[in-house]
Amino acid sequence: MKQSRLMSLVESVANVIVGYGVAVVTQILIFPIFGLHTTLAQNLKMGAVFTVVSIARSYVLRRLFEAIRVKTTKPPPMRSGDSARRRLPYRRDFSGAAGRDQSSIR
Repeated sequence: MKQSRLMSLVESVANVIVGYGVAVVTQILIFPIFGLHTTLAQNLKMGAVFTVVSIARSYVLRRLFEAIRVKTTKPPPMRSGDSARRRLPYRRDFSGAAGRDQSSIR
């Protein structure tokens, strides 16, 4: 099943929100070990900057891999009764409408 762009963004945001809390706690614990002494406000601001970057990175990578998946997905094999024209994945088949009287379509 194909993931929509909106759901890719929602997944990325949810993932990064959880990661934001983990990152801020990690900064508070790890920075002093390296001699970096920051306030809670500074940690929250740094975490916010990295969060925005992480959301963008995650979204772009998700869309890239989705594009690769769609490009490499082979269409289903044609059956003997199918039309000679090759069908593309995720495309609607309007071949049943071909025999309809065109004057009734407005």
